[in-house]
Amino acid sequence: MSTVFSQSGQAIPQQLVEKALELSRADGAVVLVDAATDANLRWANNTLTTNGVTAGQQVTVISTKNGGTGAASAAVGVVGRSGVDLSTIEDLVRASERAAEESGPADDAADLVPGRVSADWDEAPAQTDISVFSAFAPALGEALAAARAEGNLLFGYAEHSLGTQYLGSSTGLRLRHAQPTGSVQLNAKSGDRSRSAWTGVPTADFSDVDVVAVGQDLAQRLEWAKRKIDLPAGRYETILPPSSVADLMIYAYWAAALRDALDGRSVYSTSGGGSRLGESVAGSSAIKATLRSDPNAPGLECAPYAAAYSSDASESVFDNGLPLGRTEWIKDGQLSSLVGTRRTAAAAQLPTTPFIDNLILDAAPGGSGPTLNAMTGATRDGLLLTSMWYIREVDPQTLLLTGLTRDGVYKVEGGEVVGEVNNFRFNESPVSLLSRIAEAGRTERTFSREWGEYFNRTAMPALRIPDFNMSSVSPAS
Repeated sequence: MSTVFSQSGQAIPQQLVEKALELSRADGAVVLVDAATDANLRWANNTLTTNGVTAGQQVTVISTKNGGTGAASAAVGVVGRSGVDLSTIEDLVRASERAAEESGPADDAADLVPGRVSADWDEAPAQTDISVFSAFAPALGEALAAARAEGNLLFGYAEHSLGTQYLGSSTGLRLRHAQPTGSVQLNAKSGDRSRSAWTGVPTADFSDVDVVAVGQDLAQRLEWAKRKIDLPAGRYETILPPSSVADLMIYAYWAAALRDALDGRSVYSTSGGGSRLGESVAGSSAIKATLRSDPNAPGLECAPYAAAYSSDASESVFDNGLPLGRTEWIKDGQLSSLVGTRRTAAAAQLPTTPFIDNLILDAAPGGSGPTLNAMTGATRDGLLLTSMWYIREVDPQTLLLTGLTRDGVYKVEGGEVVGEVNNFRFNESPVSLLSRIAEAGRTERTFSREWGEYFNRTAMPALRIPDFNMSSVSPAS
């Protein structure tokens, strides 16, 4: 392995990794260096307000101490800091070792992952800058002008991040991954601010964002909202667009820890103890959905190895560098995998299936169902729920979630949107919804309003739910 040096004389990520490992006195060590640049645009009242670029770097050192009893009972210490250079890296290493010495045996302790080297390990961190918006910004100007001409107001922001991670370990791991992440969020309001609509678009490089078309879609929703319709709480046939489906399915994924299921603490637990692996979660529904993750999914590519900065029910710092591959969490309506560490999976005599940073739901054959517009046009009497917010868990045993609708719930009659209805509080379980799908649209890349800033890479279909529970009327606007 070659040693890389910065032309400026400043330490680069690979040097920090190598120096930290050289200084380590622990039985095992893992070092993660995360270098990122971020570019952003913001606008309000149809006017661009700010733009900028930021850069940062974080170094995390993980030290394991076996105490002469072997890796299976090792203690671990994790310390991370920004602003670390070659002159201060030793302080970070020693702090991590002290943290390990002061800890008891870790319940996720295991041998560190064997070494391998990424082909691009020696490459410099990838960087973004304001030029990523070179095509988007003029189009945004068109969208702002169109809103102004219609008497509407556009608010929002566009963000692009290019983060590069370097992961090295005392076993010889030298892994590098560069991750582009971008999104646009727009909120349109009528001139008197009595009507509002929201949408979000994920992207890797902004070349695929048609902001003019997005603005036109929001203008259409503001037109729909000119007619107000009051409805009581109740169960309604509801079309959930891909973004709203992502809001719910991301939570179902985050709750899918194998350890929690085995401990009887989740919706994926059986009543008599153990997990529901192998059981159907689709009930009698004719639509048997598949929920999966894949680091190589086109357009949703993410890190092909596990990277953990702390240990919990879903991930382990001892598993850093573990290779990742396509994993089906639910396959054809049957629970097939849960997110687990090597230690938990081995105890349960199951394959290790670590967390992966993307999520895909296929519910129509081949993921090629109808469009959202086609599903709306086929609705005789129902609701179109365009965005949710403030989603919180009520009951982990059923994964009952509650939340509010916001910025647009529309009444559909005879295949046409006839007006905007009042907001609701809803109570639903995403796992229960999988057993009640009446129709599924095509799977497409989407952005969750509630979780998109934390979990950007999702592809979901629109879903028709015959009895979505709008549990109470909400005064939110």
